[in-house]
Amino acid sequence: MFRLILLFTALPFVELVLLLWVADYTSWQFALALVLVTGVVGAALARWQGLQTLRRIQEDWSRGDVPAQAVLDGILILLAGAVLITPGLLTDVAGFLLLVPFCRRRIRRFMTRYVRRHAVVRSSSDARPSTEAPPHGNDRIVDVRIIDGAQDAEDD
Repeated sequence: MFRLILLFTALPFVELVLLLWVADYTSWQFALALVLVTGVVGAALARWQGLQTLRRIQEDWSRGDVPAQAVLDGILILLAGAVLITPGLLTDVAGFLLLVPFCRRRIRRFMTRYVRRHAVVRSSSDARPSTEAPPHGNDRIVDVRIIDGAQDAEDD
């Protein structure tokens, strides 16, 4: 909790000091233009890369593959877009780094290793066996989802 409080108080303060320093060193118009241009360019790049990633996810699904890497890329691109529209130079640098595929790949690898080290995954087979008999003797309960009901109606 302390880290979040520090992040939400110290980061805006550092961003403000940095923007004031840039404005003092150049002009306030340049500092304002810098914030606006990085926001607009960053949002456009995030949108473009987000659409490419969405296309990759759809292609993976159509091949029957799980789009885990593409989904992580999408999350990082969404984070980049959110960071880029916030005014500030440090957040803009972080956002643009997230939009560079090489940097995003490295961050994705780090996230994957972190989750593998710290996450505990349990399947239903890890659960304690039930002493109750399933209903109707040896029947099993099967979970079913209808993907596309329109196709079934056409077949009839």
